[in-house]
Amino acid sequence: MAIPLDYETLRIIWWLLLGVLLIGFALTDGYDLGVASLMPFIGKDDEERRLVINAIAPHWEGHQVWFILGGGAIFAAWPFVYAVSFSGFYLAMFLVLASLILRPVAFKYRSKHADKGWRTRWDWALFIGGFVPALVFGVAVGNVLLGVPFRLDSDLRTYYEGSLLGLFTPFALLSGLLSVAMIALHGAGWLSVKIEEGPVLARARKIGSAAALAAVVLFALCGAMVAMAGMGFRLDGVADPNGPSNPLHVKTVAAAGAWLDNYGAHPWMLLAPLLGFAWPVIAWLGIMKRSAVLNFAGSSLATVGIISTAGLSMFPFILPSSVDPQSSLTVWNASSSHLTLWIMLLVTLIFLPLVLIYTAWVMKVLSGRVTLADVRTNPDFY
Repeated sequence: MAIPLDYETLRIIWWLLLGVLLIGFALTDGYDLGVASLMPFIGKDDEERRLVINAIAPHWEGHQVWFILGGGAIFAAWPFVYAVSFSGFYLAMFLVLASLILRPVAFKYRSKHADKGWRTRWDWALFIGGFVPALVFGVAVGNVLLGVPFRLDSDLRTYYEGSLLGLFTPFALLSGLLSVAMIALHGAGWLSVKIEEGPVLARARKIGSAAALAAVVLFALCGAMVAMAGMGFRLDGVADPNGPSNPLHVKTVAAAGAWLDNYGAHPWMLLAPLLGFAWPVIAWLGIMKRSAVLNFAGSSLATVGIISTAGLSMFPFILPSSVDPQSSLTVWNASSSHLTLWIMLLVTLIFLPLVLIYTAWVMKVLSGRVTLADVRTNPDFY
């Protein structure tokens, strides 16, 4: 079968698509997680909390498609990455999934009983379902930047030498807090366009403004630690972008400050950290001016910038190894076959636009602000 795109191009396309899917998840389900994290603090009584819950109730299930697509893309396009990360991070992923399972249960059961204690417990379950995934996802990214403690033997068998508690290093926790701040800002941005003016939105704006400033400070601290600690890995010699998918084929070395190399070689990549610094400030200005559009646009582009910074800093690495740099997984040595990437790209070109069109249509149909009057009178509300 003649494939019109060479192996290198397909690998780069799928690296970009993986980034698109992860950012898509952060932009859509991210504000669901953010709203759930904020809910116990901005809703002071049952009606106010129901107002917050129903701001995301029509959307959150549909947003899971981005999570599934991201996992599917890793499995199909980057099988070595899937095998190493899903086995090595198994306990962390179990923690995330257990937290996410709480969310639909809390949505369905919270309002089944009028008892205040019953509803409060499910409210905190919703909080856990929002806060814990946001924290753990950030911790995971921090560990990837540090390098994951795995190695491959000559038969490509994986040996993971880490532990669950070992994931929570100071830098990883700082990355986790950055993720929480980013998600909280995005959740506050969503509430600014989705709920009526009133005390709940005022509290959301107050927390959102603090989250915006925290995101800038934490992003700067993460960058400073990357530079000062000399984090990074570098390919030893010239890699063959069209070479075989063998993780032991491309030589790697741990190199101080290597995560900053790409910004010198490709100055346009500086756009990502600039977005990460500038747009939380713009979101903060939107909060101060009570501009819902500016607030939500700022939180969205801040999310794009922060996540893109991590991906662009590491390119071509996807999952570096801290205990055996030679086992590191890159864009050039960890992908599926040429034919597999091509067939998957054709499928993606058909179905990804359908997902985007459907998502846009749902957002349009379900647009409009939720009010306390709706909460009191609409029988379909949680």
